[in-house]
Amino acid sequence: MLEACVFATVLCGFLGIILKHNLVMKIISMDVMSTGVIAYYILIASRSGLFTPIVDNKENVAYADPVPQAVILTAIVIGFSIQALMLVGVMKLAKNNPTLEASAIEENNTP
Repeated sequence: MLEACVFATVLCGFLGIILKHNLVMKIISMDVMSTGVIAYYILIASRSGLFTPIVDNKENVAYADPVPQAVILTAIVIGFSIQALMLVGVMKLAKNNPTLEASAIEENNTP
């Protein structure tokens, strides 16, 4: 059930990128899709272990792998920086164009 919700999130983001014409909505859709991918990665990585990998006297305990956590933190930071860069690009486009619709911007910039 949880996997279906995560895949639905990725699919909604993907459809938003394809079907929306406003550039800000495309950026938001890309963020939704990125969130779904990160949630799926966490869902898969959390199944391998339940305990924090801290040195202890316990034996035969299923420790969680810390590498996926580092990968996800890196993916969140990179996703945030890409989103900020795209929003700056949209702001630059908004100065020259009265609208943020992709088709109108293409018409205005076609030679």
